[in-house]
Amino acid sequence: MCSIAGVIDFAHDMREEGAVLDAMHKSMTHRGPDQSGTYFSPSAALLHNRLCVIDIENGRQPMTARQDGNTYTLVYNGELYNTDELRTQLMAAGHRFTGHSDTEVLLRAYIQWGGACVEKLNGIFAFAIYEEPAQRLFIARDRMGVKPFFYALRGGAFLFASELKGLLAHPLVKPQADRDSVLELLLIGPGRTPGCGVFRDIAELPPGCRGWFDRNGLKTEKYWSLQAHTHHDSLDTTIDTVRYLVTDAIQRQLVSDVPVGTFLSGGLDSGIICSIANRYMADRGRRLTAFSVDYRDSKKYFHSGKFQPNSDTDYIPLLRDWLGCEHHLVILDTDELVEGLFEAVDARDLPGMADVDSSLLQFCKRIKEHVTVTPSGECADEIFGGYPWYRDEQIRMAEGFPWAQSTQYRAGFLREEYLRGVDPREYVMARYRATVADASTLPGDDLTDRRMREMMRLNTDWFMQTLLDRKDRMSMYSALEVRVPFCDHRIAEYLYSIPWEWKNYRHYEKGLLRAAMKDIPPEEILWRKKSPYPKTHNPAYMSAVSARLRAVMENSASPLLRIVKKEALEALLNDDKAQPWYGQLMTTPQTVAYMLQINYWLEKYKVELV
Repeated sequence: MCSIAGVIDFAHDMREEGAVLDAMHKSMTHRGPDQSGTYFSPSAALLHNRLCVIDIENGRQPMTARQDGNTYTLVYNGELYNTDELRTQLMAAGHRFTGHSDTEVLLRAYIQWGGACVEKLNGIFAFAIYEEPAQRLFIARDRMGVKPFFYALRGGAFLFASELKGLLAHPLVKPQADRDSVLELLLIGPGRTPGCGVFRDIAELPPGCRGWFDRNGLKTEKYWSLQAHTHHDSLDTTIDTVRYLVTDAIQRQLVSDVPVGTFLSGGLDSGIICSIANRYMADRGRRLTAFSVDYRDSKKYFHSGKFQPNSDTDYIPLLRDWLGCEHHLVILDTDELVEGLFEAVDARDLPGMADVDSSLLQFCKRIKEHVTVTPSGECADEIFGGYPWYRDEQIRMAEGFPWAQSTQYRAGFLREEYLRGVDPREYVMARYRATVADASTLPGDDLTDRRMREMMRLNTDWFMQTLLDRKDRMSMYSALEVRVPFCDHRIAEYLYSIPWEWKNYRHYEKGLLRAAMKDIPPEEILWRKKSPYPKTHNPAYMSAVSARLRAVMENSASPLLRIVKKEALEALLNDDKAQPWYGQLMTTPQTVAYMLQINYWLEKYKVELV
């Protein structure tokens, strides 16, 4: 993986903007510490930091190619998993290659097919290609939104970067937050409205979108979305197809010229990936390396509940021994989680998922000591229907985002000036309704199938994006490339049209996936009840973040107090209920930590409230 950035400005000579562009470039070195490169023309600057994974020597960027009097220069962050197939097609069309990198294939694909090239790609990507002499920039983002692409328009200039910090390093982009920014943080956060960069006048290219920027300005369009089709396959054929798609996606994403490991949680999704990766490695005479995370005194403080029925610690040894892999167990302590809250903001450039972020950040640091690439089980729950809100009919049929039924509670923290003229419920519900209205359905859908398609869109467009943000920023902060095979768009497309009755095979969450992957992981893993990403239950964590928040409250200069009511924070610290903020992943301790992150973000980024 990598970082990309650039400025297109027809009013200034980019070759004379070295200091500013160097600041943008260096701000994201963590994403690509192995190589760096730049491209300058009078109207364009393209910047790249590279984490070398495939074809280390011949995949350098920016990459330039010339064809029929035109010059094309690419900066690209991502991976293509159908590189070989595309290369074969392009060679048949007359293209020649100097190496085996997917970067060269992507550049040649654009030369051959133009903007339509994105429709042929299987992978995760965000990229930009500048054309001379046309002086036109093409931009694109992968279908599922795995890789980030932020941008800002300032006068006649177009600026873009993989991370918000890359844009903020440019003097034209000020760290400002208006009322919409604050409403995003308190009513939507840690999620984000699709396309919203939270900072004032910063946007993100939405998933499945492409665009062009030239002297006439910016034009973007959606090139892909989930579409419902009549499902003609039998149940047996459906199970076989799911098995093929999942296995193929995982195997494609194990290809690398650098060491590969896997996450091992003891759950279904990681169990499938680990099992397939183990066979893949064994066939090539290599041993799988796997990584697990736990918390100090987790057994002492863990309490079984509806959303977290059992602990990973009971299943990690079982899968580890069955695989016979090289296994690394990372134990995180409370102090690491608390200190990591602020580094996690540095990584995300925004307040995030509290210790759910900071734990992953610390975990990725340890993994990077051993490997550079790790596939992970993200997105299986969104696509196969694994979350409780897919299965609880009362929650499922209720209007609103099922993981954030807390708008009134959230609004209670906001100072009155931010609520003046705003209906908090309508602010959130308008976004909910827009997503539901855009969900593709079939005329013959019954109430359940129609609702489940809506639920899948809500999950892929919102909840999944928050988790993908987290995974990308926390991992890339340590230059660790995390791949997400369940996010293969072929899987999402196929699953979207399958009737809920089949996805709900045996009335079990992700039942269809379990049926399809029979005999892949051990039976105990295959039929283990879903348990979410582990968080600490140690009361020392709540004590630590509460003490820090109280110190913030006692300082009248704390910027948090300019947007949040002090009395609401006091009530939060005295609340003995597990009040949900963002599904089961964030309750009262995480809400306290989130407020700490907001305060730190306002201070660290010198955010001007406008």
